[in-house]
Amino acid sequence: MKIGIVVNSSWNIYNFRLGLIESLINSGHRVVAIAPNDGYTEKIIAAGCQYQEVEMDCKGSNPLKDLILTKNLHQIYKKQKLDAILHYTIKPNIYGTIAAKLANIPCINNVTGLGTVFIRQNLTSRIAEMLYKISFKFPEVVFFQNEDDQQLFVERKLVDLNITQILPGSGIDVQRFQPAPPSQNTVFNFLMIARVLYDKGILEYIEAIKILKKEGIKAKFSLLGKIDPDKNLGVPESQVQAWVAEGLIDYLSPVENVIPIIQKADCVLLPSYREGTPRTLIEAASLGKPIIATDVAGCRETVKENVNGFLCQAKDARDLAEKMKKMLFLKPEDRLKMGENSRKLAVKKFDQNIVFKKYKEALSKVGGEQAPVLEPRKKLQPQEII
Repeated sequence: MKIGIVVNSSWNIYNFRLGLIESLINSGHRVVAIAPNDGYTEKIIAAGCQYQEVEMDCKGSNPLKDLILTKNLHQIYKKQKLDAILHYTIKPNIYGTIAAKLANIPCINNVTGLGTVFIRQNLTSRIAEMLYKISFKFPEVVFFQNEDDQQLFVERKLVDLNITQILPGSGIDVQRFQPAPPSQNTVFNFLMIARVLYDKGILEYIEAIKILKKEGIKAKFSLLGKIDPDKNLGVPESQVQAWVAEGLIDYLSPVENVIPIIQKADCVLLPSYREGTPRTLIEAASLGKPIIATDVAGCRETVKENVNGFLCQAKDARDLAEKMKKMLFLKPEDRLKMGENSRKLAVKKFDQNIVFKKYKEALSKVGGEQAPVLEPRKKLQPQEII
């Protein structure tokens, strides 16, 4: 089959979908990545995938631009003569699905998370729900990354339950993300990895740090993530630098390989308001780290209370501080056991091969083929920009 993978950025494809692409190619499929051109486009091509550029205003809500996007995707789908299309992120899920229907090509969608559209109920969220309700009549399968999101869509009649399935996030390469010997930090190191958005719980993290420092707790508090310039959603860079100057956090710019940074942490946390299934926590679990996360959709999927970490209440800095203090004061052997349990959870629940198998089953159903057998990943040859 010739399969299109449509996402709102090449960065997203490279970081979250590359394993699936390689697995599909190894199984004899041809894959075309369809996304905006950014600094990761060449890396996708080098992995053996064909590439087709499409312009996409990921954050805007201009109806004319979205109509043009639908038209462009339709033209690309017809030109490429695709047999099936995989959609990720909001605009491909909505407008890509409509384009696929017009081109009479079956598609499989993945709701990777609801984002701020559903966290903040307003006119934009109502429009998004209407568009989902229209477009989600057409996919063959809609994958959700947690049962809460699936239930929300079904209850609001945005999708038929019969075409939905649950996936464990984007999956993790448990062979690559292997635990290292326990960190030997002289000062306990908390690490939060997330885009620097208010809805990720940044302010709660800062307030919790202030509470702990006021109580005389000595620890290192790190934040790694991209600063988002969006004035409504993102924390301004000036504010982040003010926190650094105040001695509250160590800010780490985004890196391509987070493994060494996570390995140096004693605990990884994410006080987000809502997620699909947070990749950063899956990575931390696979690397054998204890976790603190909010008891909300997506985040709670990665934590078994008192087994591999702690859950705290969303938007509650004091509860977050209490869970951080509880983690810090655990006996080292108990914290080590939590890390071991995180690793077991990652291997059992979040191994990327589970995701690959689900997609191949869905594609075989769409194409009327027997599901291909999973094959070991092998080095692929670079393809081309189309």
